[in-house]
Amino acid sequence: MLRGMKQIVIFGAKSIALGACLAVKKVCPEYEVSGFMVSSLSGNASCLCGLPVAEVDCFTDKNVCILIATPEDVQGSIETMLKGKGFQNIVCLDSEKESALMGKYFRSIGRFPALRNDIAEVYMAKFHRDKPLKNNYRIPDWVRPIQVGAALADKRIAETADDLGENISAKNVNYCELTALYWIWKNKLQEEKGAPYLGLFHYRRFLELTDDDLLHMKNENVDVVLPYPTVHEPDIREHHSRYIAESDWEAMLRALKELEPGYAGRFEEILRQPYLYNYNIVVAKREILKDYCKWLFPILERTEELSTPKGNERADRYIGYLGENLLTLFFMYHGNEWNIKHVGRKMLI
Repeated sequence: MLRGMKQIVIFGAKSIALGACLAVKKVCPEYEVSGFMVSSLSGNASCLCGLPVAEVDCFTDKNVCILIATPEDVQGSIETMLKGKGFQNIVCLDSEKESALMGKYFRSIGRFPALRNDIAEVYMAKFHRDKPLKNNYRIPDWVRPIQVGAALADKRIAETADDLGENISAKNVNYCELTALYWIWKNKLQEEKGAPYLGLFHYRRFLELTDDDLLHMKNENVDVVLPYPTVHEPDIREHHSRYIAESDWEAMLRALKELEPGYAGRFEEILRQPYLYNYNIVVAKREILKDYCKWLFPILERTEELSTPKGNERADRYIGYLGENLLTLFFMYHGNEWNIKHVGRKMLI
């Protein structure tokens, strides 16, 4: 929402501004609210939420990021006024952004539950060194950020982190977003109750799913939703030859033959076709996703042991790349027995 700015000033000093301040402090720890800006102190407090309230002419730093948190019908005139005074980094908290922000805030404090779907719970992997998005996007309330590699970072960028509970957060340098999938497996899929579908996105890569699509998935008894596959020539070996060292590929094949010989017998056939499920993003029924994780992670762990150098001696993301090929194998292996549907993959920029 704030285009990567770390310190912000909130324009306004009434209820909308106060709510925005509380919410940003609670659910957006990567940002720091330094104070409130108003056109005039007349009728406004001099301090709000423990922070100073000052008139616009008191702010000399024209590069400060300003979040306009006022009634929406006056935001345009306020933005014009601020630009006339030389401020350029301005974001208007319109009703859609405010609803999304306050929904996250009230959910985080356990108050005022929202009327929202209970069909899917999808986690969006975020890393503390991710580059800021250039554009603003509304993230559905069923998509929940999870910080990956949290065990390796000094700061928190999401309320949920992959170093909580049973985890392999410290392996993120090799597993990438798969440390979030492991966390989902060990900490969410073990629960008896919960949304019927769970899944994983990245902070830049989403499946193009709407609330209506989720209802359709439930009504049509869809088992799995995957992105349309990427196409490779002459076959998907073209992909792994670019991203995976041959010795690591051989280690993975050996692990697969040891642990899952039935799947290993089909792998060569699947490798000879041009379609690859890329990016490790998927939404599936709870039991299917659980079965996939129970299948996937022992293979990856054994691959680490067989790799040269071993997984704990390196940091080059190779396990994440291997995971894409194993996801392709697993879901194509079961393609005729499960109701698998496909949607577009949205790249956030």
